[in-house]
Amino acid sequence: MRNIATGTSAAAAARLPDSQRWTIIGLLNAGMIIAYVSRSNLPVALALPDFIRFFHLSDLDRGTLNSAFFWTYAVLQIPAGWLVDRYGVKWPYALSFLFWCLASAGTVLVGSLSELIVLRVILGVGESVVAPASYKWIRLHFAEKERGLAVGVYMAGTKIGPAIGPPLAAWLIVQYDWRMMFLILGLGGLIWLMPWIFLVGNDERPATPRISERTAPAPIRLGQLMASPVTWGTVIVTFCYMYFVYFCITWMPAYFVEQRHQTLSKTGLYTFFSFGGMAIVAVLGGWFADLIIRRGSNPVTVRKSFTIAGLAIACTELIGAHTASVGTAVTFSIVSLSGLGLATANYWAITQTLFPAATIGAMTGVQNCAASIAGIVAPVLTGWLKQKTGNYEAPMNAIWVVLAVGIFSYLILVREKYAPNLTRPS
Repeated sequence: MRNIATGTSAAAAARLPDSQRWTIIGLLNAGMIIAYVSRSNLPVALALPDFIRFFHLSDLDRGTLNSAFFWTYAVLQIPAGWLVDRYGVKWPYALSFLFWCLASAGTVLVGSLSELIVLRVILGVGESVVAPASYKWIRLHFAEKERGLAVGVYMAGTKIGPAIGPPLAAWLIVQYDWRMMFLILGLGGLIWLMPWIFLVGNDERPATPRISERTAPAPIRLGQLMASPVTWGTVIVTFCYMYFVYFCITWMPAYFVEQRHQTLSKTGLYTFFSFGGMAIVAVLGGWFADLIIRRGSNPVTVRKSFTIAGLAIACTELIGAHTASVGTAVTFSIVSLSGLGLATANYWAITQTLFPAATIGAMTGVQNCAASIAGIVAPVLTGWLKQKTGNYEAPMNAIWVVLAVGIFSYLILVREKYAPNLTRPS
């Protein structure tokens, strides 16, 4: 029987010194920060009256622009998972990184709404490899008992990026203009490529299979993965989690400017504290879950509990949405998103616990596809609801309904007995 507490990646974890493994985790974190800065700078520009007038944008147009990145990003997640399962992590990631930084910088050249949409679609193509490559590398180099912290540190990048991206973009717009903001943030990210190329070996596909892999059954096919209740529970909770995150990334700046009458600079500060708090809680949540697991608790139970707790705390955003006080609204904006950080490392780490190593690239693609669909639905639905109702009440109410669906699906569907190939030998 496979030992879930240790997993099948312990041998892989021993292949690299700890210092090198954690340095590369830092690089994966930095890569994700740059990715999220690239995808979160547009919402700041969309809160500018000058930008809106230049492109003649309606609320629905703004929602469409915020979602355009995910049209290709979502579609390509499963192919990207296959790509890293087939060719490893190093070079697919490096090439995609170069591609998306150039696409982001290219926004300076646009002159129409259609051109802006095309560049966001191209940006989605470039960033599609990031998550499957990163989770594949972590799965092969970290054992179960330390994987929560590794995923937490990596996933902190998904929160630090949105935390520093909006205030940085706002500052650059104030200092220069929106075109220079896109150029600086796009080309500046290319600095990351040099340490990645020199520090990361292309050893993600060992020539000699490990004993656990040689004795394991044939890899599970995508159809088998999709037949598992665990897959569907994971897909649903990923969508629900990311729906709230992408609402905050794409519409929260406009919400505080238009509904709460705050300045763009203050809005950037609120975003910084919300996502900064989420990053801290994500790391601590992953570390604390690892600690409990090392003391003998069941990994699935522990990570599932942390995930549900994070989703429940996120529901407190409803309190801020229905208060007349700006201070209370800001407080619960920070508390709800920070609390969601308890789920961050753990709902990704539980995927690596319940699915065989050979399928992690593909499964991460499926999971990140669900996250990307949320990136399409959240901004478009929010824009449509706001345009129909004239305010943000309906979009805010939609958030807690989505989060509640995530909680119930996780409780019912994500169970060890439903895991595909759970009994593979170690």
